[in-house]
Amino acid sequence: MGAWLAMWYVIGVTVLLYSMNNTYTEDEQVIVWVFGVFWLYYAVRVTRSYIWLMFGKELVKIDEAGLHYKKSIRKYGKSTLFLFGNIQDLQFDVPQESSIQRVWESSPWINGGERFSFSYFGKIVKFGRKLEEQDCKLLFNLVNKRIIERKKK
Repeated sequence: MGAWLAMWYVIGVTVLLYSMNNTYTEDEQVIVWVFGVFWLYYAVRVTRSYIWLMFGKELVKIDEAGLHYKKSIRKYGKSTLFLFGNIQDLQFDVPQESSIQRVWESSPWINGGERFSFSYFGKIVKFGRKLEEQDCKLLFNLVNKRIIERKKK
């Protein structure tokens, strides 16, 4: 993916340098602008995915108060506390092995693939990027156990 990203940047810089030294007709200018927008969109998207793939991680901490969730790149990120009493409809979904969704989410340039979701004050919260089914079951049992314990108190 790093090599693909480097080639993408080389293509963009080459086209930019070439277009600065030449004059174009109006139709050609439109084509260059459309290419530039397309190139920039994918440069940003793939760069963000590459940075996440190399340095990103999800941190989940469960304590007496609730579930702390943090998406971080290296050490940068904000932790959010979700109180157990307010977590509703905790569920996880792992796509079938041969489904198109599974193939799409396993692609390195896709950041998605959140397996867990729950409702928290009417908002849907998703986390657990690209977890396997066994890991989902373990985390689900742990969080569900804590929610039940907390609601008994």
